[in-house]
Amino acid sequence: MLHLRLLRLLVFSMSPCSLSIQRTICHNSPYMCGRYRLSRRKQLVEEYFDGDPWDDDWNPRYNIAPTQPVPVIRQHPKQPIRQLSLMKWGLIPHWAKDPSGAARMINARSETAHTLPAFRDALKSRRCLIPADGFYEWMGKTKQPYCFEVNGGELFAFAGLWDRWKDPSGGWIKTCSILTTTPNAVTSAVRDRMPVILGKDDYDVWLDPGIQNVAAISEMLKPYDARLMRRHPVSMRLNHVANDDAECSRPVEVVETQDRLFP
Repeated sequence: MLHLRLLRLLVFSMSPCSLSIQRTICHNSPYMCGRYRLSRRKQLVEEYFDGDPWDDDWNPRYNIAPTQPVPVIRQHPKQPIRQLSLMKWGLIPHWAKDPSGAARMINARSETAHTLPAFRDALKSRRCLIPADGFYEWMGKTKQPYCFEVNGGELFAFAGLWDRWKDPSGGWIKTCSILTTTPNAVTSAVRDRMPVILGKDDYDVWLDPGIQNVAAISEMLKPYDARLMRRHPVSMRLNHVANDDAECSRPVEVVETQDRLFP
């Protein structure tokens, strides 16, 4: 039994999405793998989402990975104002004893989020938008990465949850998670899950902290219209988070190979 526990601990410590080895390829993770793109400049993000100007620095990113700071949009609790800020990707519940589980909390299954202590309260009153203009998944034995886009690469928003956790020094750390759902026709060939992408008409309701009817909120957590999405293969450079430039999401040709009976 002790050996089994040690083995499990070793496997977890080698998780591709863990804090300690972000350079490792993330597509082996048991979770819906966390890589996405937000290649727009700060001003364009503000304008598209009708958000107030924000003070945090932001440069276009092409290979965003778990535990990194990402732009998040929330509604002011007392005014109809959308506020942008940076949060770490990987939710730390406010009641957590330490932040060690953040890398495992980059996603929340929309079907069960309302039943889990880590996400239940956030789904009721701490919802957010996480801006993006593409996300990635890996396919097949060769683990070929693909980029998924909406309307030819337009900005869109993941349905997100956020929380804040007080560290031992008394400082607040704000974190977020992306909700997932069943795949549509475009994503199903690659993965059995996809991130929840919200339509623009849903933004106001999703962000409103005064709306706490979980059943009504959950109606928005469905697969995005496949007719508005496309995918294309991208370079294996994406596999390493140190690579973060436009080449990561540029379309490439994939050479298909067949297994031979004899060499």
